[in-house]
Amino acid sequence: MATPNKISAVEEITTDFKESEAAVLTEYRGLSVGQLKELRRSLGAETKYSVVKNTLAGIAAKEAGIEAFEGQLAGPTAIAFIKGDAVAAAKALTDFAKANDKLIIKTGVFEGKALDASGIAALAALESRELQLAKVAGVLKAPAAAAVRIIDALRLKLEETDGAAPAAEAPAEA
Repeated sequence: MATPNKISAVEEITTDFKESEAAVLTEYRGLSVGQLKELRRSLGAETKYSVVKNTLAGIAAKEAGIEAFEGQLAGPTAIAFIKGDAVAAAKALTDFAKANDKLIIKTGVFEGKALDASGIAALAALESRELQLAKVAGVLKAPAAAAVRIIDALRLKLEETDGAAPAAEAPAEA
């Protein structure tokens, strides 16, 4: 029989799954409390990194409609619930896993699609949202900047051929 604590834990994990844009399942065996704290800091404020019980996480994943975690819930498990920039969080996880070989990225879900560890690494390899937005802004700004340069070049050409624009003459003194 389920206890009220377990029921509320399943409801909380289910809510985290439903509210997240992405979720990454990891095994943290051998990491110290300090290392987990460092990982949480590197993930940022929009990502919740929670140590979960495998059985409760499995129930919550099924309730949330996530099938990617089936068969993966073994050993000490933690899930990164990503609500913000999934690329930045995936990059933080993969960078931390490279520096600390005890963190194992097992599987994940991004926008409802299952990802394996290599899929999460590919997501981490993408450019950040800010960089992509900056590139789009540059592309949108380029035609206007080109038009301004052309107009200015025409102005300079006209001044060059016609001479400088006549300056306003001072009135003659009587």
